[in-house]
Amino acid sequence: MFLSPRIFLIQLVGYLFFHPAICDEDQDTITKRAVVNTRDAVPAEYVAKPYYPTPNGGWISDWQTSYAKASAVVRNMTLAEKVNLTSGTGYFMGPCVGNTGSALRYGIPNLCLQDSALGVDLTDGNTAFPAGITTGATWDKSLIYQRGAAIGAEDRGKGVNINLGPTIGPIGRKPRAGRIWESFGADPVLQAMAASQHIHGLQAQGVIATAKHLIGNEQEESRGGPFEDPLSANIDDRTLHELYLWPFAEAIRAGAGAVMTSYNMVNGSAAHANSYLINGILKDELGFQGFVMCDWLSQDSGVATALAGLDMAMPGDTEPIPLLGLSYWAYELSTSILNGSVPLTRLNDMVTRIVAAWYQLGQDSGFPSPNFSSWTNDTTGPLYPGALLSPTGVVNQHVNVQANHANISREIARDSITLLKNTNTTLPLSRNVTLSVFGTDQAKNPNGTANYPYMDDPITAIKSVVSGAVSYNTDTFPSGIKAANEDVAIVFINADSGEGSSTVENNPGDRTASGLYAWHNGDTLVKDAAAAFSTVIVVAHTVGPILLESWIDLPSVKAVLFAHLPGQEAGSSLTDILFGDSSPSGHLPYSIPKAESDYPASVGLKTTLIGQVQDTFSEGLYIDYRYLNKNGTPPRYPFGFGLSYTTFAFSNASIASIRPLTSTPPARPSKGITPSYSTAIPPASEVAYPANLTRIWRYLYPYLDDPYAISASGTYPYPEGYSTTPQPDPPAGGGLGGNDALWDVMYTVSATVTNTGKTAGKAVAQLYLQYPNSTSYDTPIIQLRDFEKTDTLSPGASQTVQLNLTRKDVSVWDVVSQNWIVPEVKGAYGAWIGESSGELSLVCWTDGRGCLQNQTSPVVT
Repeated sequence: MFLSPRIFLIQLVGYLFFHPAICDEDQDTITKRAVVNTRDAVPAEYVAKPYYPTPNGGWISDWQTSYAKASAVVRNMTLAEKVNLTSGTGYFMGPCVGNTGSALRYGIPNLCLQDSALGVDLTDGNTAFPAGITTGATWDKSLIYQRGAAIGAEDRGKGVNINLGPTIGPIGRKPRAGRIWESFGADPVLQAMAASQHIHGLQAQGVIATAKHLIGNEQEESRGGPFEDPLSANIDDRTLHELYLWPFAEAIRAGAGAVMTSYNMVNGSAAHANSYLINGILKDELGFQGFVMCDWLSQDSGVATALAGLDMAMPGDTEPIPLLGLSYWAYELSTSILNGSVPLTRLNDMVTRIVAAWYQLGQDSGFPSPNFSSWTNDTTGPLYPGALLSPTGVVNQHVNVQANHANISREIARDSITLLKNTNTTLPLSRNVTLSVFGTDQAKNPNGTANYPYMDDPITAIKSVVSGAVSYNTDTFPSGIKAANEDVAIVFINADSGEGSSTVENNPGDRTASGLYAWHNGDTLVKDAAAAFSTVIVVAHTVGPILLESWIDLPSVKAVLFAHLPGQEAGSSLTDILFGDSSPSGHLPYSIPKAESDYPASVGLKTTLIGQVQDTFSEGLYIDYRYLNKNGTPPRYPFGFGLSYTTFAFSNASIASIRPLTSTPPARPSKGITPSYSTAIPPASEVAYPANLTRIWRYLYPYLDDPYAISASGTYPYPEGYSTTPQPDPPAGGGLGGNDALWDVMYTVSATVTNTGKTAGKAVAQLYLQYPNSTSYDTPIIQLRDFEKTDTLSPGASQTVQLNLTRKDVSVWDVVSQNWIVPEVKGAYGAWIGESSGELSLVCWTDGRGCLQNQTSPVVT
C-alpha cells in the first residue's frame, strides 16, 4: 500500500508526461487512469452481476446501540461534515498514511488509519512483531490473540483509530505471491481462526480492525498501477464462498469494524466498485455492519464507487498519483449529492457506518490523538507535508508504546519455529559445541514493514551461548575451511518478497526472478557447507515455501529449521530452540512441494504485455495440500507438519453429536430496522467554503467555490443494473458473517494428547474433515476444520483437547440455492485427527462407528 518517495516521484513524472491536461479532466466522464492496454474480455461465466442498492447498516443486534448513537449524530450533521468523514484528506496530508476529515462539533476527529503487518508502521517507540505467516505457524490461538492485543495497544498508544489489518487475502493460492507473509497460512480455516483471534485481541483495545484485501489479491504483479489495468481475478461462486471468502466471514463474525478492498478486479469489475461483491455478498449476505474502504489510490471513479457500496475513499486523491489536489469524492461527492447523482440515503449510510464503528469501539471516550508523523522522524515539521507551504508544529512526540511486548514477540517467534528434519537427534545442540555460522542472514536483517527499535540478531544470540562460535558473514562458502568430524555448521538462508509498489532485488513484489528458491546463493551455500562439515543445520527465514530438493537428502544436512519472519526477537527465540531451552512446536502454515510443477499451472504468476491479465482460478477449491492430495502427489513436507524434541500420542478419542443435521440451516430472520433520515437534498450553503477558512493547498476539502450553481438534473448515466429497489434478503444471511446457525456446533471431538517422550513440549491437534464418498459434490479429500495447541506437557503428562465441527464445516456452498447445504445428512463424515495433514491415523466417524485408531490415512504422504 505504501508508496516510497522514489516510487512516487517516478510515477508522478511519468503520469504528468502522459497526462498534460489532467487538471482539466472532469470526474466520472473522463477517466484519469493512464490506460495504454486494451482490456481483454472476462470469461463469460465469471462476469460480475450488478447488485443495487447498498443495504443500509444497523440491522444486526450487536451493533444497534452504536447505530442509535451514530444516527442521532448523523441526523444533525451538515453535508460538509458527512462528506468529510467519508473522504481522505490526501496523501501526505496529515500524520498518518490515511486521514479522514472531521466532524468536530460532535467530537469526531480526523480519523487516523495506519499500517502495518508487523505493528505500527512509520513511527518510533514501537515493537516489530513477528509477521502474520510466522504467527500462523504457531497454530496457537492464544498467542494469536495476544499479538493482536499488543498491536492494538501500540496503535492506541500512538493515536491510531483504524489499524489496516489483519491481512487475510492473499490466502496463499500462489506460492510465489509477494504478500503471503502478511497472512496466516494457505488454508481458509487457519486464516479464519487466526483472523478472528487477531481481531478480538486488537479491538479489545478500542482500535478498529480492517480485514483486507477483499478479494482475489493473490499476486502483486499486474495488480494495477500507472499505465496498467489491474488484472481480473476470475473466481467461481462456490470457490469464492468455500475458500477465499471464508476468512472474511469469520472476520465479520468477530466484529471487524472495517474491510479494505483489493487493487485487482474481481470477475471483470474493480473490487472497490464491485456492487455484487460489496453490496450483495459483504453487506447483505454476510451482514457486515462496518465500513468499506478502498486500498490506497485504487479508486477510479466517484458516483459508481459510492453506489457499489464503498464508504471511505483512501487516501482521498484520484488514482494513481496523489498530490494534484484532485479527488473523486471530497468536494466532488458534495457535488454529487447536490446534483442528485448520489442519493442522500447512500451518503447517510456511508457516514453512519463509519460513526457507528467509532462508537462500537468506544473511541468517543478517552481515545488519544495521533502523536507521531509517518513522514519524518523529526520532532517538529510541516503538519501537511504534501502542501508546498504548510503550517509547522510538533509532529512527533516520540511516545514509547512497547511496554512488555518484546515478551510476546519472542514467544511467538520461538513457538513458530518449525523443525522439519532432525536426524539422529542432532538438535538440541550442546553448549560446548564447536560451531561455525554461515550466511548473511545470521546478522541484522530486518524483515517486514515496521521500524525496528532494535534487532536481536541470531549471531549475537548464538555467541551469547557459545562464545567461541565463528561467524562467516557471507553467502559464499569460504575456501580453506577444514572441519573436524564433531564440528557443526549452521547455515542461514532466506527468501524475501515485496509489494506491487516496491521491487526487492529484481523481484517486483512477487518472487518473479527468484522463484521458490533461496535467495543470495543459499542452496549452493548449504551444499558447500555440507561438503565440508559432517553436521549441518539449516535455518531458513522465508516469506513462504522454498524448494529444498537440491540438498535436503544430503547426509551431512542433519537438521532444518524454518524460523519464518521472526521480527525483532529473531536471535534469542532461535537459540531457545537450538540449545534446548524449549522444544520446537511450530507447524507449517503451507506445504513444501518437491517441485513447483507439482502445483497447477493456474497458480503461477500471470502477466501480459498487451491487454488485461485474466487470472482465472480454474483450479477451484484445489490449492496447496488440497491439490497435492487430489493428484496423489506427496510433498516434501505436508501442510501442518512440524517435529518436536519429544513425541506425542493421541488416545481416548470420542465424538458426540450435539445437534441433528438438516440439509439446510434454519430460515434466517428478517432484517431489523435501520436508521432513517430526511431525503431532502441539503442546502448548498452547507458546502460553501467558510469565509474564515485558511486553505491548505492540495488538501482535499468537502467545500465548493460556487455550490449554488449546482442543481439536480436527474440525467446521470448510472451503472448497468442500477436500482433503488431493495433486494430480497439472501437466504444464507441473517447474522454477522451469515446465518447464525452456520456457527452451531454439530459435533465435538475430544482426544487425550500424551507426551510419550523424554522432553517437555507442546503438541498441535489438527482436525481434517473427510466428506462422505457418496456425495455428489466435488470436495477435497480432507480439509482443515479446527485445531488446538496444548499447554507445555512434561514427559508422561496428558491433556484433553476438544475440537468442534460446525454446521458450516460440514456444508458446501450450493450455487443454485445460494445457500450452505449439508450434502449427506445421514452420511459418514470422517474427522481425522493428527499432527499434520500428512500424519492422520485416528478417525472419528459421524455415522455411529465412533473413533478408530491406526487407520490408513486418506491421503498419500
